[in-house]
Amino acid sequence: MEETMTAKQIETEKKRIDAMTQLEMCRLYRFAPCGHPYFLTGTELHRYFRKRFDAVGGFTPEISKAIG
Repeated sequence: MEETMTAKQIETEKKRIDAMTQLEMCRLYRFAPCGHPYFLTGTELHRYFRKRFDAVGGFTPEISKAIG
């Protein structure tokens, strides 16, 4: 999917990632459909999401329990 995205679209997605809370990121990480552009290994968006996800603390036991 990312290969069909323009540079502007990628930048827009990066802003969405930056605006996400830790809980929102965890929920997406757990429940995103297969092929979601943030989780396609080796893509710019995957690396960006992963870096931000790690920076906000990733999963905690409390968040894991809260989202199921």
